[in-house]
Amino acid sequence: MAVYKIFPEKDTFISSYRSSQNFGRDEILEVFRYAYDSSVNLDTTRALVQFSNTNLQNVITNTISGSAYSASLKLFLASALLPSSYTILGHRITTTWEMGLGKAADTPITTTGCTWNSPWTTPGGDYNATAYSQSFVYTSDKDVNMDITTLVNYWYSNPNSNYGVLLKQSSSVENNTTSSFGNKFFSMDTHTIYPPQIELKWNDSSYSTNLTQITSSNFDTVISNLKNEFPEGTTYTFRLKSRDQFPARSFSTTSVYLNTKALPSTTYWALKDAKTEEVIIDFDTTFTKVSCDNTSNYFKIYMNGLEPERYYQILYKTVLSNGETVVIDDSSNYFKVVR
Repeated sequence: MAVYKIFPEKDTFISSYRSSQNFGRDEILEVFRYAYDSSVNLDTTRALVQFSNTNLQNVITNTISGSAYSASLKLFLASALLPSSYTILGHRITTTWEMGLGKAADTPITTTGCTWNSPWTTPGGDYNATAYSQSFVYTSDKDVNMDITTLVNYWYSNPNSNYGVLLKQSSSVENNTTSSFGNKFFSMDTHTIYPPQIELKWNDSSYSTNLTQITSSNFDTVISNLKNEFPEGTTYTFRLKSRDQFPARSFSTTSVYLNTKALPSTTYWALKDAKTEEVIIDFDTTFTKVSCDNTSNYFKIYMNGLEPERYYQILYKTVLSNGETVVIDDSSNYFKVVR
């Protein structure tokens, strides 16, 4: 039931045609092949993203606590000019590099910082031949969501080798001389909810309770300890209190409407940006499972994986024993992350 996001400490893109120009502060990361004609103005661009090794080491050691986890590299599409199918490759960078302060529109151009030619032994970047990949077809979501669990494990075991990831088009696209294809993604300098990120997910859910389980869709659920604001960096456990809408009558000194029941173990949470309605963390049957103890159902959210000064809405769904799925999308279940 755990999802933890780590944002970059630096990113940029490099260009073979603009080989001495730095783009370290540009709002866009280009992974493109420009082919305006077959002899001139051919340009290949590749993106570089690096994440804090200290953050990765700390989360894996102290937060995940040895549990099995998955790690995904995520980038969000700003614009594209694409063939019907293509593959984006991710390679482990093997040389240290500096982000720089340049932008594509700079006049004169900024040359200080990482470029196509520098600091590499081979122009275009020094990187390991092993590729992590994600393939796309015409109907695919064009955001990058690439499994790099093996790479993150390598960085964890070899912390001094973490120089980030280089993203490029496949050789068939980069060598094309007749058509332009590629992707433009939001960088860390866009100041939006779409910066590159590593998303770490693991299952630390626990379901052990003496509470009676909800079996009908006629139930009410509230987040009993919801707060309006959370400082960034906070880790908070949300409690779900559930009861039957129409409880059976009984002879008791307390109201039957106060009897807390348990949502089944097939209950999951999700999170979306309240303004854009973009899903930030989607329902996942492994990694966003809701736990339960003898008090109530509960789940944990790590606020340092969320952009501050924004409002987020909590959603949850449960799959009942009869196979029926109930989704709770209540606009009042929101909070703000503050600096």
